[in-house]
Amino acid sequence: MKNKELKFKTNIDCGGCVKAVTPFLSKVEGISSWNVDTSNPEKILTVDSDGASDEAIVNAVKKAGFTIEKI
Repeated sequence: MKNKELKFKTNIDCGGCVKAVTPFLSKVEGISSWNVDTSNPEKILTVDSDGASDEAIVNAVKKAGFTIEKI
């Protein structure tokens, strides 16, 4: 089965923020990899999902204290 690419708009806007959210996203089952484009004004989080649900990703980012919305 092919991995699904999920995209979210966030307010993760610096290296420190990326570091802060890392442990939360690491706990989500089924994420192959993820990346935040901090140079994009919408701070797009792209997740290569190998079974992780949108909801699990949203919850993890919110727990880390950031805003997130599926696009």
